[in-house]
Amino acid sequence: MATIDIKDAKGQAAGTAELSATVFGVEPNIGVMHQVVRAQRASWRQGTSNTRTRGQVRGGGRKPWRQKGTGRARQGTIRAPQWVGGGTVFGPHPRSYEFKVNKKEIKLAMRSALSAKLADGQLTVVDQFGFEAPSTKAAVAALKALGLEGRTTIVVGDEDINAYLSFRNIPTVNVIPVCVSNTYELIDNKNLVFTSEALKRIEEVLA
Repeated sequence: MATIDIKDAKGQAAGTAELSATVFGVEPNIGVMHQVVRAQRASWRQGTSNTRTRGQVRGGGRKPWRQKGTGRARQGTIRAPQWVGGGTVFGPHPRSYEFKVNKKEIKLAMRSALSAKLADGQLTVVDQFGFEAPSTKAAVAALKALGLEGRTTIVVGDEDINAYLSFRNIPTVNVIPVCVSNTYELIDNKNLVFTSEALKRIEEVLA
């Protein structure tokens, strides 16, 4: 069982935490992580692209010219695909891009992401930020004290509203409640930060 140092919002040591080996000590499964991230991003696609077929384009009810005797190729409508302004063949239509991933694969992908972050030294645990009121200035100071630069994901407790409101306006920070944490947002960063409350909760869910 691995241990990790816990810091406070000022970057000072605040103890240590034992990490569950089943959550933070697994061999990262790159294939499953890739599959789950693909499924997540596919589910976010709107799928609203649309084109009109020859039957949906306005006009073209009259035959352009008679069938025979003109020397030209026969045509039935000016809204056929080969005409300018005609319909589109095999164009996109509204659809869902979602595909199913098993719950066990989702949990394995999250365990793999957390284990990889710990192995790479990109995981930080903060006891609590302790904001009495939302303050972006205090949030920026906390990041500086913790030595976190670049793209950072902060996972806070579901009820830690002040921390969420404090960090959400910082362009380089993605702050999420632990209840909506997912594989893509756990790996799409340079630094991953958990509060003690969020760490305990995610271990309960994934263990």
